[in-house]
Amino acid sequence: MIEYPAYKVAAAHAAPVFMDAAATIDKACSLIREAARNGAEFVAFPETYVPAFPVWCALQAPIHNHDLFRQLAASAIRAPGPELAAVADAARETGVFVSIGFNEGSDSSVGCVWNSNALIGDDGRVLSHHRKLVPTFYEKLIWAPGDGAGLQVSDTRIGRLGMLICGENTNPLARYTLMAQGEQVHVSTYPPKWPTHDPAAGANYDLEHAIRLRAGAHSFEGKLFNVVVSGFLDKTARDLLAARDPDAGRILDESPRGVSVVIGPDGAPVSDTLRDSEGLLYADIDLSACVEPKQYHDVTGGYNRFDIFKLTVDRSARRPVSFEASDPASGIMRPNGD
Repeated sequence: MIEYPAYKVAAAHAAPVFMDAAATIDKACSLIREAARNGAEFVAFPETYVPAFPVWCALQAPIHNHDLFRQLAASAIRAPGPELAAVADAARETGVFVSIGFNEGSDSSVGCVWNSNALIGDDGRVLSHHRKLVPTFYEKLIWAPGDGAGLQVSDTRIGRLGMLICGENTNPLARYTLMAQGEQVHVSTYPPKWPTHDPAAGANYDLEHAIRLRAGAHSFEGKLFNVVVSGFLDKTARDLLAARDPDAGRILDESPRGVSVVIGPDGAPVSDTLRDSEGLLYADIDLSACVEPKQYHDVTGGYNRFDIFKLTVDRSARRPVSFEASDPASGIMRPNGD
């Protein structure tokens, strides 16, 4: 008999301790414990929560931002690494599932950074590790493209969990890849702000509107719950960035904020919305609500034509080098680890 769990989720609409990975991890663990005390069984953090979203790329030409890139690269954490281990310890201690976004560094290059996310189980085990497939617009100045290795849905006691990062929620093939694995709870992570124009021109990107469109579409198409969690730009980070350029503060102040909200299987919100203040946003979800709508539109079942449409996904991990070691006895070359 299939069980449909019902439980409380929490979206951490929170600011990092700007560019301080260790302090941000401490804050994340504190929020995990707070959410657990309030009955949450799943806590989601924003895009690149550790230690910052590089919104400065929208504010100044790249020739002025080398110092911030060096600082971000130096603060990027490893996967696995001690910072994620601390989050895993908090998840295991509280019995809570955690989704956390972070800037990921690499031992292969001092300047390679990925926009990454880890889904951690209530036993402290990393269930999936995803790198954003394609950085969006000015994000390409910071992050390397990811691969398909993290396009996974994890089967857990609280349902089948998946996630995508920001603009990936616009990619119908990436979204379908998760839906086709039976996804029941999706996490969508976003930045605190995402300027595309000077607001004085009246044509800026409406981040909240874009988030609601994408989240509602994925929930409605997949008949699933969508935990949307955006970052929060606090005064410390805002003032630091504003001091670098005379227009930066005004652009940040007048650009639409990201929002955190939980969307139900019919595409409508099932929670309040957090926008202008930090906090933990809670919602009660019941996965039995994902079943009945499948009778209407089951795009990974009876409401599709698999004889016409075929999707192949390469989930191999892409690495910069592959080494082979010789077998002294036979002279045969074998890949390391075999």
